[in-house]
Amino acid sequence: MNKWFNPYVALTVGVITVSTSAIFVKLADAPAGVIAFYRLFFSVLFLLPVFLLKYVGELKKIKRRDWLFSFFAGVFLAFHFILWFESLNYTSVASSTVLVTLQPLFAFIGTYLFFQERLSNKAIVSGVMAILGSVVISWGDFRISGMALFGDILALVACALVTAYLLFGQDVRKRLSLVTYTFIVYGFSSITLLLYVLFRGDPLTGYPTSDWVWFILLAIFPTLLGHSLFNWAVRYISTNVISMSILFEPIGAAILAYFILNEMVTWTQFLGGLLVMLSVGYFLRENRKANQTKVLVPE
Repeated sequence: MNKWFNPYVALTVGVITVSTSAIFVKLADAPAGVIAFYRLFFSVLFLLPVFLLKYVGELKKIKRRDWLFSFFAGVFLAFHFILWFESLNYTSVASSTVLVTLQPLFAFIGTYLFFQERLSNKAIVSGVMAILGSVVISWGDFRISGMALFGDILALVACALVTAYLLFGQDVRKRLSLVTYTFIVYGFSSITLLLYVLFRGDPLTGYPTSDWVWFILLAIFPTLLGHSLFNWAVRYISTNVISMSILFEPIGAAILAYFILNEMVTWTQFLGGLLVMLSVGYFLRENRKANQTKVLVPE
């Protein structure tokens, strides 16, 4: 236990800050690609002084394979944000964040396919139950609106893309510090998003002052503060606890959406979301019990 700062306090603050992500995106009026670009661009700017002062020397040690993997990780992260932010234009905060919570399930499937990490039978069953929970959410949203179902699908694809980002980063992070890896990947993501925005013809300026506030808050709270606290706390708390805590993000996001956006949670969202979170939590626990391999922690 750290004598200067309680890791569990950091964990609690981390969960609260990442829960604000969907709220800030909903409050912004800019297109999804623009919001994603400025979120990562400002994150890179905030990281730049720390990187230049302490970590810039690591660049000389990076191999071509690591540059390539970091590039792909950045591209997948960019399109994860585009699709997830876009999903929030069609479906509710509760549905979108719960479906993105399926990320650990996608990650373990990916590590099984690409790294031959074994899955226990109980983990497989819990994974199927989590998918069933997402079906319950999507079916309920379809009954509300076909566009809500479209938003759910975007959120699921975004979930798969962030898993690809993690899979590429899993190997690179063994050789690079967190700050260096994050700075490089966020840099590649920013460039990808800039090209995407320019290709679509979306303006980079001319947005209201409130939007710029949301852009900066997205960079500070869910990006740098939220996930940075997770990665700091993992030194003192087991990865299992960190992964389980992330499952509280949809709850925090739904509560904030209720008070700030006046979004109500339907019974299908509640039932499906509860099933997803319980199933993914059990999935994480059973898979770690059966296989003591390294587990991915979101950046």
